[in-house]
Amino acid sequence: MTDPPALSTAPPLAPPGPDDVIVPLPRAGRTFTGRRRVRLGDVSPNGRLRLDAVARFVQDVSNDDTVDAGLDDDMAWVVRRTVVEVHAEARLREELELTTFCGGTGSRWAERRVSVRGEHGAHIETATIWVHLDMATFRPIKLPAQFHELYDEAAGGRTVRARLHHAEPPADAAAAGATVAPWPLRFVDFDVLDHVNNAVSWEAVEEERAGRKHLRAPLRAEVEYRDAIERGHDVVRVARDHEGGGVSMWLVDAADHSHVYTSARMFPLA
Repeated sequence: MTDPPALSTAPPLAPPGPDDVIVPLPRAGRTFTGRRRVRLGDVSPNGRLRLDAVARFVQDVSNDDTVDAGLDDDMAWVVRRTVVEVHAEARLREELELTTFCGGTGSRWAERRVSVRGEHGAHIETATIWVHLDMATFRPIKLPAQFHELYDEAAGGRTVRARLHHAEPPADAAAAGATVAPWPLRFVDFDVLDHVNNAVSWEAVEEERAGRKHLRAPLRAEVEYRDAIERGHDVVRVARDHEGGGVSMWLVDAADHSHVYTSARMFPLA
């Protein structure tokens, strides 16, 4: 892998806003806890748990919770935005405890929090905005009464928004000091909904993270999903470094870089 270009003149990434915080475990209400052990397929060459593996663990424990709760439409949700804060890296063979709960609600979406703790000190916090869909029309619809019965107490009345935070990709990548690389799609990237699975986008984030040794714990990484990546799409990865050690990344259409499928940003935590 070649080294990334020197930092451009791009300004520092803006810090998270007041409505974009990681809330603590609730004092009351439903929580669900699962366990995962970090395996060979989950880690980087030096044994660090990769972000795409974190995304898979979170996706799995979230589904385990809705099945355990008996939520009628547990498949009628799509991810809008995910935040991962890595405070202490998880390592190969470490057993992890993942506790999930509802961190807030909107009219047609909700935030799912997952707090990850490891037997050897790993500490990762995640927050994901899931949008509730009508499976016939695939349009957002109001949260059902059953959801409120199950999760409102843990949410504690906190309201969350589903708006996107990330900037658009640079119109001229070369002039902006950005890099462009192909992002070929594989058969194994597609899930039962026949689009690229959410966790696969985190693989692109890991590709950008790999060459930037300063982006280790503690750090914050965010991914926003704007449009589904489907079979036949021609996708490239655009990345731009920022002052202060942050990086922005976009998965865009190869012919039209203004058509963004997924965006991401990473930066060190103070």
